[in-house]
Amino acid sequence: MLTPKQKAYLKSLAHPLKACFQIGKEGLSENLRTDLLNYLNKHELMKVSILNNSSVTLEEIEPFLYEVDIELVQKIGHILVLYKHSEDVKNPILLPVKK
Repeated sequence: MLTPKQKAYLKSLAHPLKACFQIGKEGLSENLRTDLLNYLNKHELMKVSILNNSSVTLEEIEPFLYEVDIELVQKIGHILVLYKHSEDVKNPILLPVKK
């Protein structure tokens, strides 16, 4: 669970990023789930866009995120900012210390 200060820090890091993946009419397929996890294991932070023609809602995505320990940092419109701590990253994101 991220603190508000940690979320604010991650939002500032995610601001210049472009959406790496798009969730379309096929929804959250198994291939997309695998690709999301692989990307987060290499980069820790990403943006995902939910397209207008997608029938997927945030409520349908949340169980998958919880299951694989991905934190939902922010949702603005159809853009999600996701974070997952990874030991495989060369330069890991150093979050502000929890108090």
